[in-house]
Amino acid sequence: MRVAIADDGALFREGLVMLLRAAGHEVVGSVSDGDKLAALVATDPVDVAILDIRMPPEPDGGLATAERVRALRPETGLLLLSHYAETHYLMRVLEIGTEGVGYRLKEKVAGVQVLDDTLTRLASGEIVIEPSLAKRLVERPAGGDGPVGALSEREHDVLRLMAEGRTNNAIAKELFISAKAVEKHIAAIFTKLDLPGDPSVHHRRVLAVLAYLRARRIDG
Repeated sequence: MRVAIADDGALFREGLVMLLRAAGHEVVGSVSDGDKLAALVATDPVDVAILDIRMPPEPDGGLATAERVRALRPETGLLLLSHYAETHYLMRVLEIGTEGVGYRLKEKVAGVQVLDDTLTRLASGEIVIEPSLAKRLVERPAGGDGPVGALSEREHDVLRLMAEGRTNNAIAKELFISAKAVEKHIAAIFTKLDLPGDPSVHHRRVLAVLAYLRARRIDG
């Protein structure tokens, strides 16, 4: 696919270029700030734009640039990268859009297979969340209080993978259970969390879970 990169770190940027080309992708442009990326995408559409969250033209320039790119090219997938898995960054990323959006740690995408899988999921319209952050978001509260604490261990596993943006089939494969079993667990999760269940709409169910977690004011 066609990819554009914006990161003010020259070494990391060039490393991404090498990884993308090794995976067979076309790097349309590699720039150092958000303004340059926005100008690039405006004249030369790409499938996915990769942005560093903390880059010029402001401290969190990647987020502002992602909003500009989404407004300009709604069909473009957005991958926001950071050195840290922060809940407040995740919530801001999800406010940009509900499809084709991702937030991952830089160190975790420094491999051809992981980077390629992430881009493929984004291009197909999925939400991709750093697994360690998704796990933190759905961890059982101390003492098992509240709706999340009422979930079974298996339901916690399913909820974590849902929060990562995984499809039912992907969850089934990861947990070595059937797709029908996944559907039953999801139905139980929505019932216990008192959330509307719509398994046919992938991003809505993920956002519903994240909205619930956000309401609990979890700190990153």
